[in-house]
Amino acid sequence: MYKELVIPQRTIMTPGPAEAEPRVLRIMGAPILGQYDPNFLQIMDETMELTRYIFQTENHQAFPVDGTARAGIEAVISSIIEPNDKVYIPIFGRFGHLMTELSRRAGGDVYTTEIEWGKTYEFEDLKNEIIKVNPKVVAVVHGETSTGRMQSLEELGKFCRENDILLVVDAVATLTGTEFKTDDWNIDAVITGTQKCLSVPTGMAPLTYNERVEKILSERKKIEQGLQIDSYNDRMISSNYLDLSQIQEYWSPTRLNHHTESTSMLYALREGLRIIKEEGLEARIARHALNEKALVAGIEAMGLHIFGDKVNKLPTVTCVYVPEGIKEDEIRKRMIEDFGVEIAAAFGSLSGKIWRIGSMGYSSRKENILKVLSALETSLIRNGAIVNRGEALQAALDVYEEKR
Repeated sequence: MYKELVIPQRTIMTPGPAEAEPRVLRIMGAPILGQYDPNFLQIMDETMELTRYIFQTENHQAFPVDGTARAGIEAVISSIIEPNDKVYIPIFGRFGHLMTELSRRAGGDVYTTEIEWGKTYEFEDLKNEIIKVNPKVVAVVHGETSTGRMQSLEELGKFCRENDILLVVDAVATLTGTEFKTDDWNIDAVITGTQKCLSVPTGMAPLTYNERVEKILSERKKIEQGLQIDSYNDRMISSNYLDLSQIQEYWSPTRLNHHTESTSMLYALREGLRIIKEEGLEARIARHALNEKALVAGIEAMGLHIFGDKVNKLPTVTCVYVPEGIKEDEIRKRMIEDFGVEIAAAFGSLSGKIWRIGSMGYSSRKENILKVLSALETSLIRNGAIVNRGEALQAALDVYEEKR
């Protein structure tokens, strides 16, 4: 006999998922509506309006794809990249490699460069590579959770637009946690995920794209045969489920019956976006910056060291070197078991060398910052590490008191 689930309470300070807003969780228990119920259609329209707000865009197309953030990235890439299209991807962490794989699966002729994890690109270096490759698409990660670094985009976007190159951006770890301006930065398509700074459970990938992308979708559009028997296009998008040319019609007044919307998740997304608008983007970004400052101050006061170049540090993820002689997994285990606090391990060449601490969305709160610092310091001491005892919380509190 299976018992009813009882989920333990956690303080989640990972690079994703972040803690969900309590008001978001409450709305997920609301009754199910049919996907063509007038009330549900209004929820869809309001979600589009709010999605434009968080992306800071006037694009008509702004809606979620059902699936995790990866589904949104794949939807954009597979919908605009055709066999032999040239694609340039600058890699500075794990998720640049993901964009590379997705682009190759779409049939793209993919060119990459990679720099040391912990660094980001200078614009002139990107410009020179783009001139060399002359791609149809440049695809780049804005914030790399694997390294805690953030790539500057404004100059890149301007250059791509001037040279008629499409710029696709993964803003999964950054949107609403730091400044992001889709239109002002000349970004053609951008994707995020619900589970990070939006503080909505995993399961949707909000995205937006402009008329330059819409033109490609219109050229590749094919309605599935069960809906339009004579529809044919030898350039059709390879995925049906992630076919943006059809999904955008579901979100249009025509309401193409492409799939059944994820009802409760749409309630959650709409509420999460409403809460963001209620707080205001400027205030939300300032909150993330304050909590990051307090976290970093506490970590450094403890005697630990931040990984990577500070100039381009990602505000929503802080990577910390593991002290010599300490096993990083033992610290994480103790933090969960003794304090109910979760932080994250690293990937690839950084595995075992750093911890990754997220401060995203609803998780980016003063009480969470103080709790993660306390749990980390105590766990390190119990495992024999030498740290500056009692200094971390004092340094973090100093940051908060300066703000008053």
